[in-house]
Formats: sequence, C-alpha cells, structure tokens
Amino acid sequence: MVPKLKNAPRCGQEHHHQEAVDQVLAHLPGEDDLYDLAELFKVFGDSTRVKILYVLFEQELCVCDMAQLLGMTQIAVSHQLRILKANSLVKFRRQGKTVFYSLDDDHVRSILALGMEHIRE
Repeated sequence: MVPKLKNAPRCGQEHHHQEAVDQVLAHLPGEDDLYDLAELFKVFGDSTRVKILYVLFEQELCVCDMAQLLGMTQIAVSHQLRILKANSLVKFRRQGKTVFYSLDDDHVRSILALGMEHIRE
C-alpha cells in the first residue's frame, strides 16, 4: 500500500490525459535500452573514471602518463580503463609496445561537456 502524502500535487481529475500518455508511450525506450542507459550512467558515477575521461578529453595518453597526472598506480588506472573500454567510452591504439588511450567518440566528449555545463549553471 502506497502512503498518501499531505499537500502532494494532484491532477485534480479522476481520468487520465490519454493523449499525453499515448504520446509518451510512443517515445518511451524499451526496458532493455533503459537498463543499458542506467548502467552507462553508473560508469560516470565514479570520480576516478570521470577524471580519466577528462584527462583523455584533452589528449590521447598512455597509462604511464595518466598514472602520473592522476597520482595513481598504473594498475589502478588500467583497471578503470578496462571498465571504460567495456562500456565503449574509451578506445586504444598500439604504437610499438606503447598503448595510447583516447575517448571513444564525440558522444563521450558531448556527455562530459554537457554534464559540466549542467553543474555549473
């Protein structure tokens, strides 16, 4: 049983606004897509991963350089990069024995930029 809240805003009508409900339902993503989106946002819920993304926002770097910039061990950075890569947020390329990481695409750049714009408003 859901408790009733005092002074909670109410529609004031007993019927639904079916046209509005139908419009939302027509555009509502499926459960699988909503789950995947929630999982993606969980990745952004870790400040270490966000720092790594912001470092890569500026420039492609190797694990050694990221570890130095962030004051972390290479193992710790590598662990976070695996999570970011598994979620298609970063990509890598090999140059000899060195692996360089960068943001996967402009969508990641946009997500970071919009998030920062939102919190600074």
